[in-house]
Amino acid sequence: MAELEIRDDREKGRLEAFEDGTYVGVIVYFVLDVEPHALVAVHTVVEEGNEGKGIAGSLVREFYRTAAREGVPVVPLCPYAAKWAEKHPDEAPVPSEDLVRAAKRQLKAPPELY
Repeated sequence: MAELEIRDDREKGRLEAFEDGTYVGVIVYFVLDVEPHALVAVHTVVEEGNEGKGIAGSLVREFYRTAAREGVPVVPLCPYAAKWAEKHPDEAPVPSEDLVRAAKRQLKAPPELY
């Protein structure tokens, strides 16, 4: 795999992956409105023809690293991110049920955004 560059566009809620300058994948997310302002992964998408290169895993790993740097938890509502978290418990702390419920409530509020 060529060098993967991951860019966080917080304003748009997108953690994007680029390979040799070409867009190859994204995690769509939002920041929870209530404390502790968890990062909530909604979708993980890898562009067609780029599957199987580890891009999705790299995105999720960086998503958790970003949250750790910011001192906030991650709520993986995205099925791929949730499955990745189960396989990497040392890198992906389990969020509280209260956080998960809050994230689901916020996700339902403006569904057209995600």
